[in-house]
Amino acid sequence: MILFTNATLVEFDPPRIRYNEDVLVEGDTIIKVGKGLDAAGVERTVDGSGKLLFPGIVCSHTHFYSGLSRGIMANIGDTPDFVSILKNLWWRLDRALDSGSLRASGLICSLDAIRAGTTAVIDHHASPNFISGSLDVLKKAFEETGLRGTTCYEVTDRHGEEAMQEGVDENIAFARSIDAEKKAGTWSGLTEAHIGGHAPCTLPDAALKLLADACEERGRGFHVHLAEDAWDVSHSHINYGKDLVFRLDNFGLVRDNSILVHGVHLNPDEVERINERGAFLVHNSRSNMNNGVGYNPNLPRLENWALGTDGIGSDMFAEMQSAYFKHKDEKGPLWPGDFLAALAAGNRILEKSFGRPFGRIEPGYTADLVVADYASPTPLEPENIAGHMVFGMASNIVETVMINGRIVMEKRSFPGIPREDIYRDAAEQARRLWERMDRITP
Repeated sequence: MILFTNATLVEFDPPRIRYNEDVLVEGDTIIKVGKGLDAAGVERTVDGSGKLLFPGIVCSHTHFYSGLSRGIMANIGDTPDFVSILKNLWWRLDRALDSGSLRASGLICSLDAIRAGTTAVIDHHASPNFISGSLDVLKKAFEETGLRGTTCYEVTDRHGEEAMQEGVDENIAFARSIDAEKKAGTWSGLTEAHIGGHAPCTLPDAALKLLADACEERGRGFHVHLAEDAWDVSHSHINYGKDLVFRLDNFGLVRDNSILVHGVHLNPDEVERINERGAFLVHNSRSNMNNGVGYNPNLPRLENWALGTDGIGSDMFAEMQSAYFKHKDEKGPLWPGDFLAALAAGNRILEKSFGRPFGRIEPGYTADLVVADYASPTPLEPENIAGHMVFGMASNIVETVMINGRIVMEKRSFPGIPREDIYRDAAEQARRLWERMDRITP
């Protein structure tokens, strides 16, 4: 058992603060919360005096395959619009990935996430020349670092029907392997699966049928990009005569365990259908700005929305702040509390995937916890937690991180993990990856 003592407990949705409380963790679960808890049987104690203790943060959409793109020096060429960004950069990078570069990317992205207090990520993967077995590489990276993660392969028709089918098969095989681990009692409890699709503009009806069948067979949710750029919308109208959401819904892919990403160019009827189905829309403010795809005006009308990064790291402090400031720059009506609720909503996505409670510090909840050193210059109250998150806090306050009942980062160090070796290998893998990219034509 592990005991956190004398901490200021902070919860995000609904906002709550409790001072000088203890939290007792046994296995992967919080079992007691209160003042002066009995330390009998406790194996180690973490002193939370003067520190905040809050539930782990969730990044509700990311791409760990992009981890070696930082500062990229490949010959990208002109990128005047979103489609050219995809063709010249991302679709060349994903084709250049191999097992070694993906492993390095998964490890450094995992460590960076933990360092920022992000205890769970919902990943969306692509590596067209390394499909079969790619999700297991990411799974091993999650488990080696102790990060909680779900992942899937983003199926596409860009590389032909055979590769499209291989992507579907990889999703099914990965979900099946996790189910087999659960049955055998060897599951780590850290990893789960979705069924992934790239975007509707690269998914013909045959692919949507295969993906719907895979979701049904494995009992998993669908994870897909949607209306990120206006081209996706136009493509659907030109080729199928349908709005994007209604096209997906015709295949049963808009459900309460579906993760629809971006949605910048959805119309009000599509937003209403998403709400009716209980699906989640994940907003990625920094990525939208970086790609120049526009601003999502639908946030106030969405019943279920969360925050992701679309591969721009896993620092959710920075993402929440960017999302809020961009929203106000667009004269939006939402306030910091709305964005804090969206950040916390990632826990509801986790609950659907892992089948257990997340996001609160109460007995029975999953022991994903963050100790943070935040010296507040003004009173910290439930009503202004969101204001502190937007205007004062940053990921550098994160000090110690527990995931699934295990301390994976302690006082900003990673016990038992050769961090320097991992980063050294990542730099070498990145150079090789960029060289391979230069040999790939768009």
